[in-house]
Amino acid sequence: MSRYTAPRIRALRAVGVDLPGLTRKKNERRPYPPGQHGMKRRKQSEYGLRLLEKQKVRLNYGVTERQLVNLMQEAQSGKGNTGERLVEFLECRLDNVVFRSGFARTIPAARQLVNHGHVLVDGRRVDIASFRVAVGQVVSIREKSRGIPQIAASLAEPLAVPTPWLKVETDQLMATMTERPDGSSVLFPLNVQKVIEFYSQRI
Repeated sequence: MSRYTAPRIRALRAVGVDLPGLTRKKNERRPYPPGQHGMKRRKQSEYGLRLLEKQKVRLNYGVTERQLVNLMQEAQSGKGNTGERLVEFLECRLDNVVFRSGFARTIPAARQLVNHGHVLVDGRRVDIASFRVAVGQVVSIREKSRGIPQIAASLAEPLAVPTPWLKVETDQLMATMTERPDGSSVLFPLNVQKVIEFYSQRI
């Protein structure tokens, strides 16, 4: 499946939570699922609950189904808590780091900056949004790209939630990853165990 390109508020209504990585908008006017029967209470199956948590991850981080499967396989194959490792891999994606640094208002906007070559990692241009930033690496905006209006607009309206694992130098448009993000780094309510259960019989 490809990335989500439909109306973003509709996505928020479908999953029932705000997803800061997808949009800064809030689902306040119609806090119920979309569709003709959206206002009716529906009891979800266990499968439905697992699917819902998985969809939150896909929509917020903007990853494809194949990318998420690959991350799950890597998280399961390594040592440590699978859920913690999955969150770490998602949070360490370059597009997410650019977003959490405040250089873009959403992850799709951050992905565009990366894809267009505006972002440097340790002084070298990286145009792959899925690039995994490591502890100690410095993410910055290229000198010639610092006048982009979207970056200034994002910095003028920072995220309400701080990112303790990043040291951001706004005046230099630079951010250093000081530690690995953990399960508490997610900006929206997520039961990561449900995501693991969803894929447990599929990979």
